[in-house]
Amino acid sequence: MQTWSVLTRSGAVTVAFMALAAVAQGHPFAGLWDGEIKYDDVTVEFPMELSGSGNGIKGSFFNGDERVTSTSGIQTGNSLVLDFADYATRLSVIEEGGVLNGTYGNKLQGVHEIKLRRHRTAPSSGLGSPDISGLWTLPFESPKGEHAWRFIVRQHRTQVSAAILRVDGDTGVLTGHYQDGQFVLNHFDGGRPLRVTIVPRQDGELDVMLRGPHAPSRTLTAVRPAAARAKGLPSPSVFAGHTTMKNPSEPLRFSFPDLSGKLVSNTDPQFKNKVLVVNITGSWCPNCHDEAPFLVEMYRRYHSLGLEVVALDFEDEDQLKNPTRLPAFIKHYGIDYTYLLAGQTSELAAKVPQAERLNAWPTTFFIGRDGRVRTIHTGFAAAASGAFHTQLRQEFAGTVERLLTE
Repeated sequence: MQTWSVLTRSGAVTVAFMALAAVAQGHPFAGLWDGEIKYDDVTVEFPMELSGSGNGIKGSFFNGDERVTSTSGIQTGNSLVLDFADYATRLSVIEEGGVLNGTYGNKLQGVHEIKLRRHRTAPSSGLGSPDISGLWTLPFESPKGEHAWRFIVRQHRTQVSAAILRVDGDTGVLTGHYQDGQFVLNHFDGGRPLRVTIVPRQDGELDVMLRGPHAPSRTLTAVRPAAARAKGLPSPSVFAGHTTMKNPSEPLRFSFPDLSGKLVSNTDPQFKNKVLVVNITGSWCPNCHDEAPFLVEMYRRYHSLGLEVVALDFEDEDQLKNPTRLPAFIKHYGIDYTYLLAGQTSELAAKVPQAERLNAWPTTFFIGRDGRVRTIHTGFAAAASGAFHTQLRQEFAGTVERLLTE
């Protein structure tokens, strides 16, 4: 029996996969695999599970204890193709000497070399690793106007699970272990690839090197929040203050077509005297994938009490011409609230001109029955962010409940 140990929000968990039994039943690809994907000169490691065979084969990436599973697949002889329709990506590999070699990606994000090997439990090493668990501040001046990020670390002996929380949301769950004086963590759930190397320093701080297609090209220094404040270092962004309205007394205006082409506007009767949650989103955006199921849950809970949720979706040009990913995204999450095609991602500021510093995906506007924006929340802290995720859920629900009682 193959095993893979991951550190989740509740601690260390070992997940078992019946790989040997699957092989015995004639499913040679079924089981847990150790994957590598290359982005230029960066190799990111990740686990992947394959199950079934033929037209019924499926593959799952992992984000901590969450799965990102293919929507269709086919195994023919020693070749395997998996489609992830809600990301519009494809994995295509051929078995060669017990190794699956091929590519993963799409035209927009690029197609990258991928390699899968049968999972082998690594021998325990790195005894005596330092404790780096807890919350850290990562000072960094980002193009979006941030001055620092939050670095959230959970640790069980040598095993570490972590996430970096930025104004858009978190990186997903980074997992890895301590060896040879450093921690090496990876994340890849079909998107947002990232490799992080952490070197503890004698002064109690951490040298943090992020490697990935959107990562800064220099080493950052992680500092405990209290020490950061004592040094006068900048604080991470406040999620409810990053984006503001240019004129708070004006109602938020929108008028865009839905997927059938029908024009929907904020002045339509269906929104009169309703509390509105207007969500800036896109099916290409991993943090928007994180937020979508929560918005579905909130809409179904409060809709009968007077809540409407409206998604303003921005996509790349190819997807607007021939939408394939977006319908799959809507189906996957069971989205039944109003969904509008607002335009291309580059048109965000022009299409929503009333907002100041609107540059985070997702961004969520909370609007009272009078049409005025009461608060704007940038990004979405998902389960990988631990207590910040719990806090966000409470804040969202509390805001909606307060507005419904007005």
